[in-house]
Amino acid sequence: MLLRAAADMAPAGTTIEIGSIEGIPLYNQDVEDQGIPPAVQALKERVIATDGLLLVTPEYNGSIPGVFKNAIDWLSRPGSDIPRVFRDRPVGVVGATPGLGGTGLSQIAWLAVLRTLGTAPWFGARVTAAKAKDIFDANGQLTDQTVRGQLQTFVNGFAKYVDERKR
Repeated sequence: MLLRAAADMAPAGTTIEIGSIEGIPLYNQDVEDQGIPPAVQALKERVIATDGLLLVTPEYNGSIPGVFKNAIDWLSRPGSDIPRVFRDRPVGVVGATPGLGGTGLSQIAWLAVLRTLGTAPWFGARVTAAKAKDIFDANGQLTDQTVRGQLQTFVNGFAKYVDERKR
């Protein structure tokens, strides 16, 4: 829901496409040896075609969700693809969680991964939406004005960062 809200807030000239990690298998070297799975290859090609990558993360037990990290691990395979997929790609991270702490710990945990992959993370604003069930309505619309303001600031700043890095 936070990603859909961000896409709706994109400034003129910016498109936020929503991708999914659905269908990506658990990483397994034996599977990789048989070839990159189609769901992984399709997501990888979508990332390669972008000017920037916005990760919208929940927080599980104070860290990165395993299935999300698994998807990033697959996108980095084979290792020779890392430069095409990640190197110097602008990346922003926001998150929402049903808990009270927001997603600060998850976002911090992503930094080591993003650094290892050689991305160009943007740190100009933060969105760590806590109590997600209370900030979205029954239709999935972001109703909390404070979080809306934070997200709008983030989306505008990240879009500008991505645009500047394209030049």
